[in-house]
Amino acid sequence: MKGITKAVIPAAGFGTRFLPQTKAMPKEMLPIVDKPVIQYVVEEAVNSGILDVVVVTGAAKRAIEDHFDAANADLIKNLEAGGKEKLIKEVNRISEMANFIYIRQKGPYGNGTPVLSAEPVIENEPFAALWGDEFIYAEPPRLSQMIKVYEKYGGVVISGVRIEKEEDLKRYGIADVEPVEGNVFKIKGIVEKPEPHEAPSNIATHGAYILPPEIFPALKGLKPGKGGEIWLVDAINVLRDQGMPIYTVEIQNGKYYDTGNKLEYMKTAVELALQHPDINGEFREFLKNLKL
Repeated sequence: MKGITKAVIPAAGFGTRFLPQTKAMPKEMLPIVDKPVIQYVVEEAVNSGILDVVVVTGAAKRAIEDHFDAANADLIKNLEAGGKEKLIKEVNRISEMANFIYIRQKGPYGNGTPVLSAEPVIENEPFAALWGDEFIYAEPPRLSQMIKVYEKYGGVVISGVRIEKEEDLKRYGIADVEPVEGNVFKIKGIVEKPEPHEAPSNIATHGAYILPPEIFPALKGLKPGKGGEIWLVDAINVLRDQGMPIYTVEIQNGKYYDTGNKLEYMKTAVELALQHPDINGEFREFLKNLKL
């Protein structure tokens, strides 16, 4: 079984929930203290053994490429003049984390389209796919936990997160599951964004996937689904119907951060600011003194 060394990160969405901020700035570049959201996603992939990061972009996404490119000479010269060696190491590390490949998304709207757009780079090998506007802090990393399940069982592996609030079930793809062992479940089906009373469980399968190359012909054969979009889950269900096993692993020792809407983004920014070694003390005091 070939190892997982490539990861696709779709980053072509319009970010309409953050307008006007995202009119010219990618939502994936929104800062969480001093790093953009997408950097947290890339770091998870790299810490899980990924070597090639394929970012699928769209219009007005140039800032993503600039961020992961080598630091320009003027910036380095400015940092050297200020004796900021720590920052020099940090900005240089960003471009050296992985081999970055950029592809423009082509095709109809939907979260399956950017995955299909990456086919020429992925070719005939299994790969990971992670959304660029959410991430999970876990130890070991979420993707690393998923890769271990893939190495044992093969098939398709999807990150699983239990949704505590019933009203939140309609925000995610919810799995109909049967136990395999421990935190691993076999998926009988996935319902995309169901009404709470129609959800088959409270395990949301989203955020990160390990996919075989057979996903590409499955995506090509899809007709537009819910909302007239091409859904990755529909292609995964095609593979299931063809006999391929689909698994979800409930991520252990992890915390899910959804930065895809304003409220969850602000919660994430505050929580990670409280963990940041440079500002956590003063920021905590600031919050305590707010008149709420």
